[in-house]
Amino acid sequence: MNLHKTYFAAALLGGLLLTSGCENDLLDQDNPNAAPVETFWKTEADALKGLTAAYSGLQLNGTYRRWIHFAYDIRSDEGHSTSPWPDLQNFNKFQIINYDFVVNAEIWQQHYQGIFRTNQVLANVPNIQMPEPLKKRVIAEARFLRALHYFNLTSLYGRPALVLEAPESVNSRFPQAATEQAAWDFVIAELLQAKADLPDSYTGADVGRVTKGAATALLGKAYMQTKKWNEASAQFAEIISSNRYSLVPNFRDNFKHTTENNAESIFEVQFVSEFSADREDDFAGASEANQRSQFFGMPGKGWNDGEVRPWVLEEFLKERRVDGKKDPRLAATAFFARTRPLSNGAAYPVDPTDPVDQDQITYDNLTLEQRFPNDARNRNRIYWRKYANDYWRNEEGYYSPINHRVIRYADVLLLQAEALNERGQTAAAIPLVNQVRARAGLAPLAGLSQEGLRMQLMHERVTELAGENWRWHDLRRWGLLDDAARVNQLKARDEDFNFFVVGKTHLLPIPRTDVDVAKLAQNPGY
Repeated sequence: MNLHKTYFAAALLGGLLLTSGCENDLLDQDNPNAAPVETFWKTEADALKGLTAAYSGLQLNGTYRRWIHFAYDIRSDEGHSTSPWPDLQNFNKFQIINYDFVVNAEIWQQHYQGIFRTNQVLANVPNIQMPEPLKKRVIAEARFLRALHYFNLTSLYGRPALVLEAPESVNSRFPQAATEQAAWDFVIAELLQAKADLPDSYTGADVGRVTKGAATALLGKAYMQTKKWNEASAQFAEIISSNRYSLVPNFRDNFKHTTENNAESIFEVQFVSEFSADREDDFAGASEANQRSQFFGMPGKGWNDGEVRPWVLEEFLKERRVDGKKDPRLAATAFFARTRPLSNGAAYPVDPTDPVDQDQITYDNLTLEQRFPNDARNRNRIYWRKYANDYWRNEEGYYSPINHRVIRYADVLLLQAEALNERGQTAAAIPLVNQVRARAGLAPLAGLSQEGLRMQLMHERVTELAGENWRWHDLRRWGLLDDAARVNQLKARDEDFNFFVVGKTHLLPIPRTDVDVAKLAQNPGY
């Protein structure tokens, strides 16, 4: 089974609660594209189709296709929105009036749609007669997918309802929201079970499935968010010592469809550019494309609903490579005009011989200065280049084939350095950071104190991981959203944080519909 092309082949299995009515009515027939639950889940093939439907939950608007990038990247201090859609702009400014606003509602609801599919796999596959090793692997893959959905829900909403069984009917009760700690405990327990039955790697059409490394890395991340440094470090050490992953030489290869599932990739969501007439619906044969680049694309190429804060660009300029040139990750992260002034009013340090400056050619072989010669506002904005399609075509759209890299090896190296540093093992942490810096051509670090490395890692994670969905988690883990003084630091580089309310807006509101219908307790302050 080619995951790259069949995530949605069985997507309608998410609606397996369909049942037949009058058996004698010839007009009342089962839909062959949506087999009823009573007749499905019989064979090994059914198990694999059901698992494929579960994987498709990662490609929904509310998951990795579209909206989650706003919740993580644009709401963080790395990004901001000047969208002409007021509700979307306000969502990223912590001003949500309508809790059922489509972005918020689809993030919440479609994560549960993915959970619903994994629950069906976990409920039904154990009863299927099939090879035991394959059965265990299918169950483990489903557990990882369910854990990833709850990882996101816990990070964004804090108190998800832990739905652990497929409902028996549309009238089934929704469980009450868990505490945040209980939710993290569940994610951790789920991943511990999953990693035991997952393989180290796959070949052929199965490449892209969940591996033991993916479960181990996400488990380490869950421990990091709960500040269990020892446990997190043990997970990351497993990955590093396996020698299964490595940094690819070209940083930008991590964001192209031509170099996906590479040696640096630990887990990524598979996308392709093939599409049907209906780009939105979730049905067999629907689009399997990534839409991030359409929503983040510059004017004339995308909707420009999310862009980069200037301080991120300037973070890359704080130090030079050992050869005196700029950090090459800057050109891979953002499009910017070399004539734009820096925040302090100084001129951007243009060097015609620097590869970073030479690489500021956008679509149609134009620089931003050439693209917007009479439009200073658009010319001086900073646009996301990660996951843009400029390297192979001159337009964006709803059909990007670029896989979203959920976890990269570079991220694991930096997290292990952070975990070791928090355990007081600063000397052991520094070489891990230096591996990441070496690819960028930066000088190695040496002699830092624990606090010095702690601050340095805040810089390193921006220059390596900006725009990759992890900044929001970093802000929460580092306590930068916990008190007014720290939020004031964020306000200095992102004016949207003037609307941030401590104790409230570190979480999104649970959609009002689910609060009313499922009788869930709303998050504090909403």
